[in-house]
Amino acid sequence: MSAPATVLSRRKRLSSVVLALLALAAVAGGSAVGADNSDWITALPREAVRVGTWPEGKKVAVCFVLYVEVWGYGHGPNLRSDMVNRDPDLVDESFREYAINWGLTRVGRLFKEQELPLSFALNAQFPEQRPEIWASLHSLAPNAPVIAHGLNNSTELLPLGRGLEAQRAYIRRTLDLIEKNTGVRSRGWSSPSVFPDADTFAASTAEGIRYSLDGMDSDVLSRLVTKSGPLTLIPYPAVTVDMGHYLSRSKEPADLERLWIDYITELAREAEADPTREATVVAIGIHPFVVGTPSGAAALRHVLENIKRQKLVWVADVEMVLSAAGETH
Repeated sequence: MSAPATVLSRRKRLSSVVLALLALAAVAGGSAVGADNSDWITALPREAVRVGTWPEGKKVAVCFVLYVEVWGYGHGPNLRSDMVNRDPDLVDESFREYAINWGLTRVGRLFKEQELPLSFALNAQFPEQRPEIWASLHSLAPNAPVIAHGLNNSTELLPLGRGLEAQRAYIRRTLDLIEKNTGVRSRGWSSPSVFPDADTFAASTAEGIRYSLDGMDSDVLSRLVTKSGPLTLIPYPAVTVDMGHYLSRSKEPADLERLWIDYITELAREAEADPTREATVVAIGIHPFVVGTPSGAAALRHVLENIKRQKLVWVADVEMVLSAAGETH
């Protein structure tokens, strides 16, 4: 083959590769799970849940999920890591106790005042260990969906690595205890300490769970297909959860205020720029250690007031999102 012919052949091959890559990029650019594929954690089939708009033409759904947790003495989040070897560790124990005794109801009052829906991610042991706090919190948001969040958040986590049946038993025990103390049989799951494995998703559907916050890699709803039925994944991005930023990255509530407003506003701007794009959803995890302080509640108030003014943003609880998407399985 002559040199010019060789160059021409190479150019044709290169053009074919470029066109293929551009086509792939166009598909991927729509959304990370815009096409059906296999889930990277579980290897289960993962389907897109197509939503064009939310109620009243909204394009961005925001779910605030308040984590209602118990940790146990000497366990849990530490404000001062240099004090964890003390006994008693007055600073860190007080940090946790303040969040439970004062922070939870402060957040509940804020959402009631703003007339906005809230969702609870509940450790099953919380209502029996802190019945008065739970009763007060529930009275402030009586319609809040209760998402099962394991037994507690430190000493009784999922039995990872012990097989599917062990996880089913743990999830069943969690659901039974929540139902016993609240009267609610949870349909949603959020793994305690954000620590599931591939078995958790199948085990949860086998015990009647129908949606999960353990999917952290998307802007849109998707659905896992398990042997026990479908499991809807409500996006719960790691970058919007307050605890990690506050404790690991030394961010103050005012920093989170800017982050949350920018995150939600940018999703709305993208939707306005391209009205044909899929409607997005973000579940934002909030914790009383962060937003339950006076300064934290002030920052959260600013966020709620801002997004209430945004014409394309819909503040909803998780069950409202599922209903609007037709995910009522």
